[in-house]
Amino acid sequence: MAIFGTTISPYLFFWQASQEVEEEKAMGRRMLADRLGATRRELGLRELDVGVGTFFSNIVMYFIILATALTLHRHGITNIETSRQAAEALRPLAGVFASTLYTLGVIGVGMLAIPTLTGSAAYAFAETFSWREGLDEPFRGAIPFYAVVILSTLLGIALDVLNINPLKALFYTAVINGVLAPFLLVGILLAASDRKLMQGQPSSWPSRIIVGVTVLVMFGAAAAMFIL
Repeated sequence: MAIFGTTISPYLFFWQASQEVEEEKAMGRRMLADRLGATRRELGLRELDVGVGTFFSNIVMYFIILATALTLHRHGITNIETSRQAAEALRPLAGVFASTLYTLGVIGVGMLAIPTLTGSAAYAFAETFSWREGLDEPFRGAIPFYAVVILSTLLGIALDVLNINPLKALFYTAVINGVLAPFLLVGILLAASDRKLMQGQPSSWPSRIIVGVTVLVMFGAAAAMFIL
């Protein structure tokens, strides 16, 4: 369930959609009327963007799992409590520099994840309560939006101050994401299949089938997790 949750994360639905809007604003399409509709070329580019990003992120995830299985799991280490233990998975490759390499990786991922996680929360609240939103907006013009960004960042810092195990927090967060994601996917599937809503360019049948099967599998996995 955690693998599903970390692969199809609900917060990315908000982040990706919001960043598409930000990109169009940067192109001068400031008004909603200017952003209505999309050409087939634009849809194709967005599909390519998401597809390439998803492919490489899953390749990275696969090799992380493989490296951990061939090192830690092979030696009976299945209960990882600290980042130092996790770094041991890199020791066969990096030797004494394993901790340094792991640290650099965590910093790099953090630089990518912090704006994504805090931003997606802010976008979700802004869209729910019709706040003015956007990282390109001045602070005074979008105070509630930026307040959520700041609060989310402070909550992340608080997790460290309170000595909450980051690895367990990541695991349980991924499980929660895996449980929530199929519900959001159903909404996306219904919206993408509506020809009127999509202005004559609904999602293709292969895409609908893939998403539909994904939803069923994720619902099944969630049910099995609670029942078995």
